[in-house]
Amino acid sequence: MPKMFSDPEAIAEDIIRDLGTNLVVGLPLGLGKANHVVNALYARAAADRSIHLTLFSALTLEKPHPSSLLERRFISPVIDRLFGGYPDLAYAGALRANQLPPNVEVNEFFFLAGRWLHVPFAQQHYISANYTHAASYLLARGLNVIAQLVAKRTSDGAARYSLSCNTDMTLDLLRARAEGRASFKLIGQVNSELPFMPGAGDLAGEEFSAVLESRETEFPLFAPPSEPVTDTKYAIGLHAAGLVRDGGTLQIGIGQVGDALAQGLILRHRDSAQFAATMKRLAPATPPSETSSFEKGLYGVSEMIFEAFLGLIDAGIIKREVDDVLLHGAFFLGPKSFYRALRSMTPEQIARIQMTAVSFTNELYGDEDRKRHARVDARFVNNAMIVTLLGAAISDGLDNGQVVSGVGGQYNFVAQAFALQGARSVLTVEATRWAGRRLESNIRWNYGHETIPRHMRDVIVSEYGVADLRGKSDAEVIAAMLQVADSRFQDELTRQAKDAGKLPVAFEIPRAFRENYPERIAQALRPARQAGLLPSFPFGCDFTDAERRLIPALQFLQEVPRWPLRLPALIWQGWRQQPQPHDFECLARLGLDKPSTWQERLYRALVIAALAQSRANLCL
Repeated sequence: MPKMFSDPEAIAEDIIRDLGTNLVVGLPLGLGKANHVVNALYARAAADRSIHLTLFSALTLEKPHPSSLLERRFISPVIDRLFGGYPDLAYAGALRANQLPPNVEVNEFFFLAGRWLHVPFAQQHYISANYTHAASYLLARGLNVIAQLVAKRTSDGAARYSLSCNTDMTLDLLRARAEGRASFKLIGQVNSELPFMPGAGDLAGEEFSAVLESRETEFPLFAPPSEPVTDTKYAIGLHAAGLVRDGGTLQIGIGQVGDALAQGLILRHRDSAQFAATMKRLAPATPPSETSSFEKGLYGVSEMIFEAFLGLIDAGIIKREVDDVLLHGAFFLGPKSFYRALRSMTPEQIARIQMTAVSFTNELYGDEDRKRHARVDARFVNNAMIVTLLGAAISDGLDNGQVVSGVGGQYNFVAQAFALQGARSVLTVEATRWAGRRLESNIRWNYGHETIPRHMRDVIVSEYGVADLRGKSDAEVIAAMLQVADSRFQDELTRQAKDAGKLPVAFEIPRAFRENYPERIAQALRPARQAGLLPSFPFGCDFTDAERRLIPALQFLQEVPRWPLRLPALIWQGWRQQPQPHDFECLARLGLDKPSTWQERLYRALVIAALAQSRANLCL
C-alpha cells in the first residue's frame, strides 16, 4: 500500500530521500496536476540549489489576470467565485516574473493559448511534440516521479484511486513501467471534487508510492466558465455539423467551436427542418451534405472531453456503443457544472464514458482492427489559426518561431482521417482577426510556419462555408479556399495566386461567394438566435443574469478602439440616455451605479451606451 501523508512538505521530503536530488517530474496536462505536491517540491528546490528539478508538463492552468478597470470590476468577482480556492502553481508565477531558480527547468509541450508568447524562458524550453510522442520524451529524460491529482473510493475496505481527468499519458507510462521500460514513483493527491471515473484509470493503491490526503490540501477544481458562442463560431459549427454522418464517429478539439458544433448537431437532430432552413440562409449556394436526425447515433472518441459531449449524450446523438462504451476520452476540463454532472452520474451512466490512454484515442496502432471497425465515418474536428490558399494549416505558432499553444493531437487526428475509410479531417478557422486596429485575413497566400502540411489538406471550414480540398489540384484548392475567405480580402488573394501562376488569368470567384461579410452571417443566424435555437450558452453558464447581459456590452466596448472616432459619440449617447431597468443591476455589478470620479462617470456612460447597442443587435 502507498505511504499516506497529510503534509505536502513531508511527501516532498520523502520523494527526495528516496530518489536523491535529481528529480524529473511528470505533471499531467491541465486539470490533473497535484498542485500541493508540485509546490512543495518547487519550494525545496528553490531553497536548496543542490536539488535539480525538471518539470515536464502541458497546459499549465492559471487564473485570469484582468488589466483595465472594467475588466477588473467584471472578472474579479468571477475569479473569486470560480477560482478563489485554487492554489496557484508556484513555478508558473516564477516563470512569468523571470525568477525561476537556475536549478529548476520547466518544459511544456502545450501552452494555454497565447499565455506564454512573451515569456522567453517558456518559449525557449517549449518542446514541440505530438501528444502521443510526449510520453517517450519523458522516458528519454529519465522520468522518476509522476505527481497526479486523483479521486478516491473505498471498496471492500481497500482504497482505490482514479486517474479521473488525466488518464492520457499516465496510463501509457504505467504500461511502460509494467513492461520494465521505466522506473518512477506515482504520487497521488486526493481531491474529493474530482469525479471517480471507472475503467483503465481505476487503480489499486499498490500502484502508488505515496498519497497526499488531508482537508488542508483539498481545493476547488480549476473550472473555466463557458464562453458565449458568437455568430462567427456558430456559423463555423453549423457548417461542420452538416458534415457529420449518422452512425459515424466524432472527435472535437479544444475551443468554443466545439460548443457551436454540438448545438448545431442537436438542432439538426431535434428539428432537421429548422436546421436546413438555417443552413439555406447561411450558405444558399452550397447546401450541407448531411441534414437528417441521428437514428443510429454517433460514437465519441476524443482526446479531450468537455461539457458539450454530455449534451450530445443527453440529446440522444452520441448513442452508438463500442464495447458498451459511448465515449472514450483521454483528459477532461470544463466548468463546475461539468464536474458536478460527472460526479452525479449513476454507475451505469458513468460506465459508458471511459477515460483511457491518449495512445488509444489519438492513434490506430495497437488493436488496430478493432479501432478501424469502431471508427467508421469518423469526423475529426479541430481548430486552426491560419490556413493558406494551398491548404496548409497553422494551428500552434507564428512565423517568427513563437509558440501560441501546441500541436497537441491535431496531427494525430489528421493522420487518422487519411488512414480510416470514410473518415475526414475538418479544420476550422475564423476568416478574419483584428491585429490592433487592422483587420487581417486568416486565409493567406502563404505563411512562414505550418502545423499541417498542404499534402494532408482535407476539409477547411470558415464561417462562410466548407472547402473540400482532398485530392484536388492546386488550382481547385485555391478556388475552394477563396470561396470561404472574407470578401474584403478575396481580390488581393486572387491576385497573389495569379501572380504565382497557380490560377488561370481569366479566373473569377463565382458571384454566390462574393458576399462573404460578417453582416450577412449575423442576418442569416438572427431568426434561429431569436427563436432560442442557438443560445449564447448552449450547455449552461456560470455567470449571473447581470453578468450575461454585460458580456456582449463589454465585448462591444473592446472593439471600440478599432474605430476611435466612435468613442466620443458613445460617451455622449450614454450621458444623455436614460438607463433601462435591467441596466441598473449591470451598473451596480461594475460599481458604476453611484460614480464618484470623472473616470467612473465616463465608464458609466460607455456601459449604458454599450448595453443599448447589444440590445439593438439582438433585435435587428
